[in-house]
Amino acid sequence: MGLDLEYINGQTPLDEDEKKGLLIPTIATREELDEFEQQNIEDWMQWVFSRSAKAETILTEKFMCRLHKRMYGDVWDWAGNFRKTNKNLRIDKWQISVALKTLCDDTLYWVKHKTFTPDEIAIRFKDRIVSIHCFPNGNGRHSRLMADVIITKVFNLPLFSWGSSDLVHQGEARSNYLKAVKAADKGDFERLLKFARS
Repeated sequence: MGLDLEYINGQTPLDEDEKKGLLIPTIATREELDEFEQQNIEDWMQWVFSRSAKAETILTEKFMCRLHKRMYGDVWDWAGNFRKTNKNLRIDKWQISVALKTLCDDTLYWVKHKTFTPDEIAIRFKDRIVSIHCFPNGNGRHSRLMADVIITKVFNLPLFSWGSSDLVHQGEARSNYLKAVKAADKGDFERLLKFARS
């Protein structure tokens, strides 16, 4: 039977080799996949927020790959590993490590020099890491969780609410979120900052 995924606006399709990395053979639909992924993410959010960590630890390739593996490792065999395919994105697969290192260095500079407010630092980081698209799947949820980790662990501020809605499925909240992300991609972070705290 195989995995039959329907993609909605803003989702990057998996190629056939990536689909073969599914660790739970009984999953056949997008709904089932979302359910298993969400359970895995909730289980591991406790791991993230129960640990103390400094910016220098969080803003590393090692931490981000480890977080992705913990988020998706019970569902995908490639969890925590950078994508090996190009997806018509701004960053080619061979540029991921360098782009991520640049982002981490930039973010550490912003933190040290208080270049932006704490919320804006976390949101700018979120916007750039999702555009790098490090992993085959789960980049949006990973980027939001990373923003939450930065805001709570680096700045000791409350988690973002992200519209207090389901952003995985098609709906008004996801539509508003994607519009805010597109504006941020063009350098206007105001909508995404407001959405993150709405």
